[in-house]
Amino acid sequence: MLETYLPLFLLFVVALVIGGAMFTLGHFVGRKPLGPEQAMPYECGNDTRGGRDVKLTVKFYLTAILFVVFDIEVVFIYPWATLFKSLGWVGFATMSAFIVALGVALVYVWRKGALEWES
Repeated sequence: MLETYLPLFLLFVVALVIGGAMFTLGHFVGRKPLGPEQAMPYECGNDTRGGRDVKLTVKFYLTAILFVVFDIEVVFIYPWATLFKSLGWVGFATMSAFIVALGVALVYVWRKGALEWES
């Protein structure tokens, strides 16, 4: 009865050994703490302005999120366009609703001023 669990036990032991070995190896091979000179940011020979952890404005993050959101729409629209004839009116209505929702989102973002960089 217990011999049926032997492969599962061996798998568990091998996983523990490999995990422990990787953890130990990472401890010895991994990055060491940086000294004060190494921690300074490099700005192509220019004098550094500020520290290493410079905070970016929210506009950078907002632009990235908007890019991702409007880029994901291509993931949905491309398969729809390739299968347009076989989907019929149901597929057309569904994608039309999706495109209208994206248009409403674009108008909302535009009115909020998220697309204007200088403000």
